[in-house]
Amino acid sequence: MDNTNFQHVSVLLHECIEGLCIRDGFTYVDCTTGSGSHSFQIAKRMGPNSRLICIDRDTNALDAARRRLVAFGDRVTFVHSNFSQLEDILKEQNITDLGGVLMDLGCSSPQFDTPERGFSYQHDARIDMRMDPTQDLSAYDVVNGYTESELKRIISVYGEEKFAARIAAAIVSARQTKPISGTVELAAIIKGAIPAAAREGGPHPAKRTFQAIRIEVNRELDAIEPAIRAAVDGMASTGRIAVITFHSLEDRIVKETYADLAAGCTCPHSFPVCVCGKKPRISLINKKPILPTEQELQDNPRSRSAKLRSAERL
Repeated sequence: MDNTNFQHVSVLLHECIEGLCIRDGFTYVDCTTGSGSHSFQIAKRMGPNSRLICIDRDTNALDAARRRLVAFGDRVTFVHSNFSQLEDILKEQNITDLGGVLMDLGCSSPQFDTPERGFSYQHDARIDMRMDPTQDLSAYDVVNGYTESELKRIISVYGEEKFAARIAAAIVSARQTKPISGTVELAAIIKGAIPAAAREGGPHPAKRTFQAIRIEVNRELDAIEPAIRAAVDGMASTGRIAVITFHSLEDRIVKETYADLAAGCTCPHSFPVCVCGKKPRISLINKKPILPTEQELQDNPRSRSAKLRSAERL
């Protein structure tokens, strides 16, 4: 695949960079580098004694980021991995001065806009949806190999789709004749399973199911909490973490993980003294998430569901 034009418009770019409060003498980690838009802005603000680790599981994205950040030389290290492995990456890179971590949980625009990646129902291609093209499990395997109950579960939970049972049954019925291989074919099956009245207005009827399958293929939700905890564990005092989410399931995980890390003593009020020893590990920078401005919404409609939550290590 030609990845020379792998370009992605980063969401909440200014707000993320400001929230990280970049200082010289620390290491920063971009857990979801993409084509390097956030990474480039971090690198621009780093002092001569700072370092940047760029992580992504998409090799095409990392190649684009390498080109974009070439001027920063060996101050930038690129790691092909899932950010769920952040704890191991910090150890492998011998990072003891972690000053900030950024996680942008959205898909890169090129992943949707490149037909052969099989993410979008707007392009006809083999259903794939792998953020890391080298991994084994693909959307084709999920659609054609999962049981009806498994399909119903992921469509209901990850897609928050109220017609999950009908859609799962339609997929299983359709694949009895032959495997479902194309994105347009899958979208048509999903559309046909949803009552006509429910298809009027709103987003494409296949949107929620495609989202659910993509989340399952890439295990997107599984990585969030352990990565946040690994970041906080490895972070220096006053270090910052910034996480951008794009749907309610992601945001709920971030919000609840932050809340747990920010909580102090959990002993019952009746106890005269604390015996649990639990102390807050972070403080929330903003109690409510930061949302895109009206100008950003006009410039980049894909930012409309984005939320930024940031915290500081105590």
